[in-house]
Amino acid sequence: MALVPRPLTAEAFAPYGEVFAVPEAVGVRTSFDRGLANLKPHVPASLSIILAAPVPQPVVVEVIERHVFTSQSLVPMAAARWVIVVAPGTAEDRPDLAAAEAFLPAPGQGITLAPGTWHAPLTVLDAPSPFALLMWRDYGSEDEEVIAIPPMMVAL
Repeated sequence: MALVPRPLTAEAFAPYGEVFAVPEAVGVRTSFDRGLANLKPHVPASLSIILAAPVPQPVVVEVIERHVFTSQSLVPMAAARWVIVVAPGTAEDRPDLAAAEAFLPAPGQGITLAPGTWHAPLTVLDAPSPFALLMWRDYGSEDEEVIAIPPMMVAL
């Protein structure tokens, strides 16, 4: 299976979470709170920074993950070319890989994945790139579920 990424838009990404972007006007502050969710109120917020390594191309996704009880925001801190691979869930609580989608964010765009959204790990394409990640974590076994999947290629 090969996925062809399409541009990231709020409408196309709505089933998986929220898209945010740098405001177009100088001095304008925009809040993107609607997509933030913590289904375990006693669990503290976690902000981490990663210098993500680029993946070899062609991109092959072999694992998919989700965070059942929390949203996860991915905020690029510098210009980066990256791809987001997401999949809806099935009635059996597994990823529906046949319905998987890939998105290419424009410069200045980030995302908040809704709780329970199946997604590939952060996938940076060209050069090491810094990202901030915001979620809620108690570092228990329920924070993250990662499963192996049949290899899925992203055609860039």
